[in-house]
Amino acid sequence: MANKLENTFNPAGTQKDEKAHTHPKVTGTPNYEAIAESPEFQSLKSKKRKFIFTIAIIFLLCYITLPILTSYTTILNANAFGDVAWVWVYSIALFIMTWALCMIYVGKANGFDREADEIFEKEKAGGYE
Repeated sequence: MANKLENTFNPAGTQKDEKAHTHPKVTGTPNYEAIAESPEFQSLKSKKRKFIFTIAIIFLLCYITLPILTSYTTILNANAFGDVAWVWVYSIALFIMTWALCMIYVGKANGFDREADEIFEKEKAGGYE
């Protein structure tokens, strides 16, 4: 196992095998330029950018709305139930929303990681030469 990792991740100058100097796949250095130009990577970047932008906008709008509503309106001052005002309900909902967005993000990030691994595997197999 250690030899496999050593052969995969060592730079070309530290390889012991002379044949390893002539073939870039043995050095373990991915061809990042070819990967960056691939349609798979461009699609992954686009999906990731759209997802992060959407989640960030939702998060910021929900959080910015609370100080705006409490500072400039009296909408949240009314009682929701008993002596609990709507501002408290909204505030607790923000915590729930934060946890939900975090769980959604982790799930999507794991999917993005799988796609990135597939792209690297394709590159290792010589798919982007």
